[in-house]
Amino acid sequence: MTEVPFRIMPALSELNSHFWQGGRDGELRFQRCKGCGYYLHPPSVICPKCWSKDIGIEAVSGRAEVLTFSVNVQNWMPGLEPPFVLAIVRCLEQDDLRLTTNIVNIDPYEVTIGMAVQVVFEPHVDDEVWLPLFEPVGGAK
Repeated sequence: MTEVPFRIMPALSELNSHFWQGGRDGELRFQRCKGCGYYLHPPSVICPKCWSKDIGIEAVSGRAEVLTFSVNVQNWMPGLEPPFVLAIVRCLEQDDLRLTTNIVNIDPYEVTIGMAVQVVFEPHVDDEVWLPLFEPVGGAK
């Protein structure tokens, strides 16, 4: 089994646990307004588009596109060994549904803007968190 790198874990709350724990079921989950269908991220108690408070939780496809990225070569903390890719990806369901994440399972210098990626989850079971990371569509390269 691959060793999971050290990461600073998010503080779980009623408002965000769907996002951080969806990976347990293999699902990338976001809040979605039941009034207008807008996906909310980060989580909120009200839709920023139509002001509805009727918010639900919905899984998305997990497919995304790399909008921008940086190959980091600085050793910022033990366990997250360089080089690694820090990226902003756009989920296919909504143009402004974006995540800051890592691109994994590819040589960092082969990542490109516009690359099709899919979610994979890095489990931190002791913290009850499944971090959504992204890899090239089709799996490891």
